[in-house]
Amino acid sequence: MQLGIRYTTVYHYPEPATRLIQLLRVTPHSFAGQTVLDWRIDVDSDARLREHRDGFGNIVHMLYMDRPPGGLEVRVTGRVLTEDRAGIVGEVPYDLPPQVFLRATPLTEAGRSLAPLVHALRKHDHDDRAILHHLNDRLFLRMRFDAEATELDTSADEAFEAGHGVCQDFAHIFIAAARALGIPARYVSGHLYRRDGEHRQPATHAWAEAWDRDLGWIGYDPTHGISTDAAYVRVACGLDYHDAAPFSGRVAGGGDQSHSVDVEVKEVGRRQQQRQSQS
Repeated sequence: MQLGIRYTTVYHYPEPATRLIQLLRVTPHSFAGQTVLDWRIDVDSDARLREHRDGFGNIVHMLYMDRPPGGLEVRVTGRVLTEDRAGIVGEVPYDLPPQVFLRATPLTEAGRSLAPLVHALRKHDHDDRAILHHLNDRLFLRMRFDAEATELDTSADEAFEAGHGVCQDFAHIFIAAARALGIPARYVSGHLYRRDGEHRQPATHAWAEAWDRDLGWIGYDPTHGISTDAAYVRVACGLDYHDAAPFSGRVAGGGDQSHSVDVEVKEVGRRQQQRQSQS
C-alpha cells in the first residue's frame, strides 16, 4: 500500500512564553516492508530544527524557539510504501539487542492484577509465538477501548484491572505480560490506515513488538487483535510510551497551554494508477 499521512499538532499559549523546546519523534525510517518515499516537517513560526537519532535508533528532531508567539503549528506530511509481511518486522536500522527490552518500567510492570494472566499463559504448552498470539487475542476480547478511561501515567496493571483504556494501555499490558514471561517486548508508535473509511483520527496509534528467535521482531496490535500488516506505518519504539511519544518538551511561561492533534491517513496512488490504466 502507498499511504499518505498528514499529522498536525497545534499549541496555544494564552500568555507570553520566553522559550520553547520540543522533541519530535514523528519521522519514520525505511526497512524491509516499509519504504519512506518522502517526508517533511513544517513549522508555522521561526524555529530551529536539529535532527539526530536517540538511543533506541529513532529519528528525532529537536525544535527550538525563542519567544514563541501565542500559538505554534507543526505539520508533518509524507508518503510511505508498506508491505504486508504478516507482522514480521525482522530488524530495523540502529536496533538494540533484544535483551534491552526485557527491562520493566513503571508503566509496564506486571503486578498483582496481571499475575493471573501471566500464570495462565505460562501453562500453555506452546512456543513463544503461539503464547503471544493468544495474549493478543485475550487482550482484544477482554479489554474495552475507552478514550476517557486512563491518563498518560496509567500503568499496565491499573489499566488491566479497570478493563479499559486506549491503544497505549493495550500495548503496555501486552508488553508487561510478555516481559514477565521472559520474552523481550517493546512499545511502538506510528500510524494506522483504517479500512473502515475513518481516515481522520484524533491521535496517532500504538502497538507492541515482541522478539522471536527465528523471525526477529513481530508486531502485535492488541487494540484490534491482529498482527501488524500493510496498514501500519512504524515511526518510533522504546521501553514504553515515554520513549516513543511523538511530542515531548518544555515551554518557559505561556500559562495554561493547550494543544490539539489532527491525523489523516489515506491510501494514495491507487486513483492515479487507475487513471493511467484507463487512458
